[in-house]
Amino acid sequence: MSQSKHQPPESSPHTPNSAQAAATAEKLGFADLGESIIESLSIGVVAFDDQLKIIQFNTQASNLITLTEHIDESLSKGTDAKIWSNWTELLKSAIATGKKSEFESVRYTIDNKKKLLHILCTPLTDTHSHKPIGGALVIEDVTAKVDIENQLVQAERLAAIGKVAGKVAHELNNPMDGILRYINLAMRMIDGSNPEKAKEYIQQSHAGLIRMVQIISELLEFSRSTYSAFEYAPIDKIVADAVKAMQSRIDRVKVHIAHDCVRQVPKLRSNSLFQVFCNLIKNAADAMEGTGELIITVTCPEEILCIKFADTGPGFAPENSDAIFEPFFTTKTDGRGTGLGLAICKDLIEKYDGRIVAENAPGGGGIFTVNLPLDETSSLVEQRQ
Repeated sequence: MSQSKHQPPESSPHTPNSAQAAATAEKLGFADLGESIIESLSIGVVAFDDQLKIIQFNTQASNLITLTEHIDESLSKGTDAKIWSNWTELLKSAIATGKKSEFESVRYTIDNKKKLLHILCTPLTDTHSHKPIGGALVIEDVTAKVDIENQLVQAERLAAIGKVAGKVAHELNNPMDGILRYINLAMRMIDGSNPEKAKEYIQQSHAGLIRMVQIISELLEFSRSTYSAFEYAPIDKIVADAVKAMQSRIDRVKVHIAHDCVRQVPKLRSNSLFQVFCNLIKNAADAMEGTGELIITVTCPEEILCIKFADTGPGFAPENSDAIFEPFFTTKTDGRGTGLGLAICKDLIEKYDGRIVAENAPGGGGIFTVNLPLDETSSLVEQRQ
């Protein structure tokens, strides 16, 4: 009978069994090699029994958390009780279920220093009875990694804003020139005892200032952090979080979220997508005058992730389907829009080789579709498994 290519013959002189390997290790002085390797790791490792009593740990673990007799007490000492209220229950549940439990972005304070930890709890079972005997924690300090991720995401947003900075400066310059001109005219009218004309010029100046405030406010909205840059989340959660964040804007809008992906979608880096989705939801609400229906559909045709926002508003002129993404182009009336939101959304999506398109629905309303590639090299896909 032929041997599987994944299982070399036991008689092979080049493939020692575990007993041979152990004997060789002891002969050469490597009997404690496993402990030496664990001790040399840059991550913390803690083993504990089924009563959560610490059995063994490496030096790095003592550098990351304040170790006491029990692991649940050790974790509780440096974490916020309002957020991580019951480490005892969390760890015992992981042991009982026999499944790995992952705790991301755990804020821990040790020696008056705050760290951000990524903690993985792996249940341990008896090799013979297969009954749970305890668990092991792998603790990684991700503080520096999070800082870098935050900086990268912030740079992405600023780069998108910077792309339209020249046009923004031009757009701000126009009302500023008008304001100065109208103020000078108003001063002359006041000197000439013509208060009504002076009032008209001051009102024009006020309108120009309001326009400038709108432009600056929209830029600030995209530049501030409203979602954890380090967080990777399923697309459903990102969409739901955006809807929740825009709740005050869509109070009278019926929102339906439909997920129709036949395969599992990897978690995505959520910061920029969250901001894009918030803007599309806000635009839909404005188009429907705050009342109507918004249907958000997530599909996965081939290797593309497709998120579609369909509203029951009036839609837009077909010839504007491309121009609508240009800076300062807006279909909103009464000075409610600056035309910057969709332009910045377009730049954010294109940074990930994605595309955003606008079209009118056959039965009326507008449809905005975000298409994102889901190949293995996509920078949106979570690399940490």
